[in-house]
Amino acid sequence: MPAALTVDGLSVDFDGFKAVNTVSMIVDEGELRVLLGANGAGKTTLMDLISGKTKSTSGRVFFYDTEITNKEEHEIALAGVGRKFQIPSVFKDLTVRRNLEVVSCCHDTRVLANLGFGFSSEGEARVDEVLELVGLTNDAATIAANLSHGQTQWLELGMLMVQNAKVLLLDEPTAGMTQGETLKTSKIINALKGKHTLLVVEHDMAFVREIAERITVMHLGQVLAEGNVAEIEKNPKVREAYLGSRAIS
Repeated sequence: MPAALTVDGLSVDFDGFKAVNTVSMIVDEGELRVLLGANGAGKTTLMDLISGKTKSTSGRVFFYDTEITNKEEHEIALAGVGRKFQIPSVFKDLTVRRNLEVVSCCHDTRVLANLGFGFSSEGEARVDEVLELVGLTNDAATIAANLSHGQTQWLELGMLMVQNAKVLLLDEPTAGMTQGETLKTSKIINALKGKHTLLVVEHDMAFVREIAERITVMHLGQVLAEGNVAEIEKNPKVREAYLGSRAIS
């Protein structure tokens, strides 16, 4: 199975402080990888480096065989890497369906498509499919500003999906959600396994147990450990640095 995302010795230095320090990681095509670590461990900064929001001072990033190191955010997005931030960003004055249609058209670089002409039946079918996947079919005509927090998060995830991003970077996708919304989000993300490659930053260990195939633990800007949930729970370095004397709960 080919590597969809390769991070090779990636670092960023902020006035002498290395927020990310020589991080290397390979995420296979179709894999779901969780980034775990305490606040300040460098998880979100690593996502910023991969997506082009922050420029690295050393190291390289590859999307399949294409180097995307320090390219602009829109170039990386067009290549096929989608980013979802902690705070969702949607078009609040548009309906749920229109949000998905606009993003789908804007990802097509043809002028006519960007002007809203010729939205194909295939495009509409894809929007219908995504609405079903994220559980918003019955809310397709709802103005986005009227959605609940969880629904807004699912809409933004759907907006990445209609762009056909091959790699999805999800930063705390369950932040602020109810228990029920978190459970539904785990089902949505599990449905994406194999169809997309996912890199997820998350603190909620109950949620991590529901979705994780492999976990990379970061500490002070570096990779501390990698493994499945059971291996990470038992790892003495992780327990000392991140969990103290307590098990993951």
